[in-house]
Amino acid sequence: MHSIPTATKNLLIINVLAFLCYYVLAYRGIDLNSIFGLHFFLASKFRLYQIFTYMFMHGGWEHLFFNMFALWMFGCVMERVWGPKKFLFYYILCGVGAGLIQEISQFVSYSIEGLAAYDTVSISGGLKLSMEEYLNAWTTVGASGAIYAILLAFGMTFPEERIFIFPLPIPIKAKWFVMFYVVVELLAALGQSGDSVAHFAHLGGMLFGFLLIRYWERHPDGLGTYGRDNGQQFFDRLRNNWERRKGRSNQEDITHKSDWDYNADKKAQEERIDQILDKIRKNGYASLTAEEKQFLFESSNKKK
Repeated sequence: MHSIPTATKNLLIINVLAFLCYYVLAYRGIDLNSIFGLHFFLASKFRLYQIFTYMFMHGGWEHLFFNMFALWMFGCVMERVWGPKKFLFYYILCGVGAGLIQEISQFVSYSIEGLAAYDTVSISGGLKLSMEEYLNAWTTVGASGAIYAILLAFGMTFPEERIFIFPLPIPIKAKWFVMFYVVVELLAALGQSGDSVAHFAHLGGMLFGFLLIRYWERHPDGLGTYGRDNGQQFFDRLRNNWERRKGRSNQEDITHKSDWDYNADKKAQEERIDQILDKIRKNGYASLTAEEKQFLFESSNKKK
């Protein structure tokens, strides 16, 4: 856990502890998901604080595991780029945005089905529920909205980075991975798949994430403590790693090049990296072109 950045580590701990509390108190007849989960805003159990607390509750071990795995996998990277304050701000805002979109989608369903005209609702097995009970059952829990936003941020920040996704046998670029998930979620949401997954919340988190990243790109000077300085530390480490790896490969390179050619290439690469890092210091990472981002990562990932 020592290698996990601060905000990501604390989010992991809070989510796990919240689930353990839910699991333990369930034996005492206390349903934390009903208290802290996000209810439909027309339901009697809806509370305003639930728009924040719902993203720390989960419906089962599998739900918790996959969300926390994705948070660890992509959150560690994005927090090192942005810094803890900017990353946490992004996570919470996108989680809230996901909840708001879910509320809107539920209201659309409520209106289209004309539920306001009924006092009871028949469900499977012929069982009838009062409208109050039925609406209170529209409860959303989970960090998925914020997680999908982090996934989007990774794809937008490192579009050419290749990642392995089970069960695919070959790595795919992050940008195609994100696009695939957007299409899947959109089709599932519009197709009303009938499962218990809040697809519109996933899309809502990605929508808010996209808008926030675009805003930061257009206002790089307004980031303040939200990442420029903290993100620079990440790229300073990249540069140091590149320089160390470059030093280890000197002997191999020199057997294929003359001293003159080798030194010229080495100097050109160093100057290019200095220019890119200076650009990040002045205007932020978002000001880099796709080619500059790719060059920076290729330089830092050179094999030993």
